[in-house]
Amino acid sequence: MTEIKPDIFYVGAIDWDRRMFDELIPLPDGTSYNAYIVKGSKRTALIDTVDPEKTDVLLKNIVSAGVKDIDYIIANHAEQDHSGSIPAVLKAWPAAKVVTNEKCKQMLIDLLGIDEKVFVLVEDGQEISLGDKTLEFVFTPWTHWPETMSTYLKEEKILFSCDFFGSHLASSNLFVKDKCRVYEAAKRYYAEIMMPFRGPIKKNLEKVDNFDIKIIAPSHGPLHNEPKFITDAYRQWTSDDVENKVIVAYVSMHGSTKQMVEYLVDALMKRNVGVCQFNLVGADIGKLAIELVDAAGVVLASPTVLTGAHPAAAYAAFLVNALRPKAKYLAIIGSFGWGGRKVEQLQAMLPNSKAEILDAVLTKGLPKEEDFQKLDQLADQIAQRTKK
Repeated sequence: MTEIKPDIFYVGAIDWDRRMFDELIPLPDGTSYNAYIVKGSKRTALIDTVDPEKTDVLLKNIVSAGVKDIDYIIANHAEQDHSGSIPAVLKAWPAAKVVTNEKCKQMLIDLLGIDEKVFVLVEDGQEISLGDKTLEFVFTPWTHWPETMSTYLKEEKILFSCDFFGSHLASSNLFVKDKCRVYEAAKRYYAEIMMPFRGPIKKNLEKVDNFDIKIIAPSHGPLHNEPKFITDAYRQWTSDDVENKVIVAYVSMHGSTKQMVEYLVDALMKRNVGVCQFNLVGADIGKLAIELVDAAGVVLASPTVLTGAHPAAAYAAFLVNALRPKAKYLAIIGSFGWGGRKVEQLQAMLPNSKAEILDAVLTKGLPKEEDFQKLDQLADQIAQRTKK
């Protein structure tokens, strides 16, 4: 438990040891589940809860904050790492009401079996008074679920933004201290979770611009007492701007594809094109996602396995399609033994991509002189498009 301002407390939990989220997303730096108590002169609100594995920490912190009664549990988001402890809080404070929107209410009933009678529904822009403090509800859908909202404490100018502006980072610092470290963690978080919803997030950025915000208090990672640091980062990440950078993600079984990758990477560097090379066997997918945020292009390189792409390359294509980066062009290179439809397979896995598909470069067995010439031509195409 930490006091942020008089009668406003951090009561969340730090998860130092968690290394995987949703059995999908690597957490190299752990995470936190941020929850907040706001005490008004007449009523007390708990804003979000924590993952069920940390329920005991939340309840202990609430008591340590001197809370006797909880009148409102604000549910900004139904995902269980934020909502999962609501049943335990209701058991401890049975008179409390769960304040949320209609979409979130139905999700909480479906996911947690919460009794419909405990809900108080709010609309976008609606307010609830705690006495000398006022909570305003700001609907911020698709950050990153359709029901997500934020809560604005008007008197203290604090935006409790839930996943919006968050970062998976376990830290003893309540507020951002090491900006470089938080920037990378927040960019990883954006890349893995928010990037598919770039369009809606742009609109939600415009929406929160209408508020005078002194502190952004997300539901993961440190709080921002310099809000411009994170809002400016989000504006850059959600813009259409890309960097002079190409991602080359590859897997090679017997060395042929690796030779092609090494030649292409060298050719791109000679043409002053930045390259991020990833061996998909053992690569940190989170770092790959970070680079996808602002890369100009993507090259997928794969050998042929049973007439198709290597599963690791197929997964990379699936990832690119799911995350929907703003890359402007995409190319496929690789080797084969006797034939196959690898290129068609990988291209079919990218229906969400708006990138220009450049001509593929394939070699039968080890690359030969004519194959290297085609890779030079591909490097020329990439360099020309990157300069544009």
